Amino acid sequence: MKFQKIESHMVPLPATNVDTDQIIPARFLKTISKEGLGANLFCDWRYDKEGKPKPDFILNQPRAQGAQVLLAGDNFGCGSSREHAPWALTQFGFRAIISTSFADIFRGNSLKNGLLPVIVPPDVHAELFRAVEQDPNPRVTVDLSRQILTTPSGREVEFPVDAFSKHCLLEGVDELGYMLQHQSDISAFESSHPAAINALA
Repeated sequence: MKFQKIESHMVPLPATNVDTDQIIPARFLKTISKEGLGANLFCDWRYDKEGKPKPDFILNQPRAQGAQVLLAGDNFGCGSSREHAPWALTQFGFRAIISTSFADIFRGNSLKNGLLPVIVPPDVHAELFRAVEQDPNPRVTVDLSRQILTTPSGREVEFPVDAFSKHCLLEGVDELGYMLQHQSDISAFESSHPAAINALA
């Protein structure tokens, strides 16, 4: 799915150092499919021992429905390298996460799976949390092509993203899809260098 400009309200999750086992517990890692993982996102925080939704957890509240942006605490996605974490987040409906920092492996996995980690300075981060305290549905805009986050107050904040990940997100392709976009160039190279190709075979 191509990453279009997002205009969405935010779901606040101010906890810091949220690790991937909290995002999607290890018992759900047996699957190789993304389907259904959204229902188990933050499972141990979201449901009681009987499997009933906890009404005070943010994802169980009406304001979480339809949100494409998660406003997270510092150092989001630390812990193990499980790719299921961004799978669960995107299956719930999130396309972007805003924080001051992300664990490197989680950030890389997210970018490969259509989930944009948006890094903002601490003052912007604090402004966004104040906004959700004052209004349960403040809207932000995430414009990947410009690499600009627009806050509810209208403030424009630039965020970093590497050129390759940006291209893949905008085109809606993964690394394999990127290579397939260049299939004609690859075929042309192979046909003009048969000796070299055969030597490698």
